[in-house]
Amino acid sequence: MQMITPIYAGLLTLVFLALSIMVIRQRFAVRTSVGDAGDKGMIKRMRTQANFAEYVPLGLILMLCAELQSAPAMAVHAMGASLLIGRICHAIGMSRTPQIFLLRQIGILLTFAMLTFTALGLIGHAVL
Repeated sequence: MQMITPIYAGLLTLVFLALSIMVIRQRFAVRTSVGDAGDKGMIKRMRTQANFAEYVPLGLILMLCAELQSAPAMAVHAMGASLLIGRICHAIGMSRTPQIFLLRQIGILLTFAMLTFTALGLIGHAVL
């Protein structure tokens, strides 16, 4: 059986690398290797990357657990797509000046929905 979660783990890693490159470029622009140098652009890029890093690992762990519990492939793809699209929307919305709050809201809604429904599904599957 082909696993689905690695596809989304790979795609999300590529997004994380893109966010990391944005941070690195800003570090060169403000000539700092550590911290934010008080630069608002640096702070925004760092927080965008950090926010991504705060949610994605848990989402992937939940997704993998669901897949290992034999969740239907369509459900696993729905989890992965929600997490991927949600994190991309949030990152785009957060990284723009001015921020695009609608994209941030869509992003967090998709992310929270994925985390909530996957967690509840895992709990339900485990106790029934």
